[in-house]
Amino acid sequence: MPGLFGHWYILVLILVIVLIVYGPGKLPEVGGAIGKAMREFRKTSSDIQEEFKKSATPDSSSEQHATSGPAPDVKPPTDVKSPTDSKA
Repeated sequence: MPGLFGHWYILVLILVIVLIVYGPGKLPEVGGAIGKAMREFRKTSSDIQEEFKKSATPDSSSEQHATSGPAPDVKPPTDVKSPTDSKA
């Protein structure tokens, strides 16, 4: 594929069609709407990328737990009964 500007005549044809459909008076409004939509799309996509980067990197709290050494000995509660314990 030669790229977008390799087929410049297609861009000219699209611009001529837009000019015919909307007319020269509405052309600045259409351009502004397209620009606004592109800005909003870029902003939203960058926000989503930042959220993915935040979720992909570990928290500082989980890093502290992982590097703080072995966990203290925790005894299981004694009042919990195993599902295999039964009084038959």
